[in-house]
Amino acid sequence: MAVPKRKVSRSNTRHRRAQWKATAPQLVRITVEGRGHLVPRPLVRAYERGLIKL
Repeated sequence: MAVPKRKVSRSNTRHRRAQWKATAPQLVRITVEGRGHLVPRPLVRAYERGLIKL
């Protein structure tokens, strides 16, 4: 496991961590049993096949 050579200041640590940002999932509108739903793109086929219940 990697071991740091010296202590990193709290300011630098928090500044580095603050750069990471989550992105919202890309939603797609589909129709299941006559009702429209917004679902994440990777799950569209599963919803259409009925593998996941809404």
